[in-house]
Amino acid sequence: MLSLEFAQASDPGRVRDHNEDYAGYVEPLTAAQAQSHGWLFAVADGVGGQDLGEVASRVAVESLISNFRKSVGGESHTGLLRRMVQAANHAVYEAGRAASPGGVKMATTVITCTLRYDQLTVAHVGDSRCYLVRHGHATLLTRDHTVTAEQVRLGLVSQTEATASSHRHLLSRSLGNDLFVNVEIADRQVLPGDILLLCTDGLHNSVNEDDMGPLLPVDVDLDKASKRLVALANERDGGDNITVQLIRVRGVERVGMYRGRLYKLR
Repeated sequence: MLSLEFAQASDPGRVRDHNEDYAGYVEPLTAAQAQSHGWLFAVADGVGGQDLGEVASRVAVESLISNFRKSVGGESHTGLLRRMVQAANHAVYEAGRAASPGGVKMATTVITCTLRYDQLTVAHVGDSRCYLVRHGHATLLTRDHTVTAEQVRLGLVSQTEATASSHRHLLSRSLGNDLFVNVEIADRQVLPGDILLLCTDGLHNSVNEDDMGPLLPVDVDLDKASKRLVALANERDGGDNITVQLIRVRGVERVGMYRGRLYKLR
């Protein structure tokens, strides 16, 4: 059976006086629920400079949590996450419209993942990230939805030019701006000992993959590690809110796929 342990930490940073990040999770209550539904983790970063960024991030994560708890057991997580992120987008959009008589502009990034059996499904919008740490090596599983990142992918600018750009934090997509949003989703198999790291840009702007791997050996204390990562981001920058979720895979239940249906492997 899939067995996980996790920890999370969040900090406003050294410059801002409030925290616009929000994190949440759903832990299965029974072994049967672990097989039918699995686990959900989510981190959101309210867009700085927008009205009520902290509200946008909370609405997004709470929408994901609520809809995951109400989902039908055994459903494909790829399709489920796509619908859930669209629902979260609509919830943020409507929250902005209802915030005042004329409405306000509300937006947030989101990174969310589900785990069931030995399968990881990751969905994201914006520049919050998910990393897989295996054998002390961190691999980025997502790609940033920023204007400069899109320009790099199109070959319009180099990575060096993008890193130096004053517009490098400008998002190309986020939750809440429009009624519909383009959600990026990926699936991956996980192994015992893997550690997943979900974070906002307050962390990955100052702590890169080369730093993450050595800080996250397979036997690391996750609570201490999450706080250490936040402290390191504050030491190096601290100009933004910082949020980290760490999830360690202790054991998995191996499955295969036949004609779109999962089956257990002996």
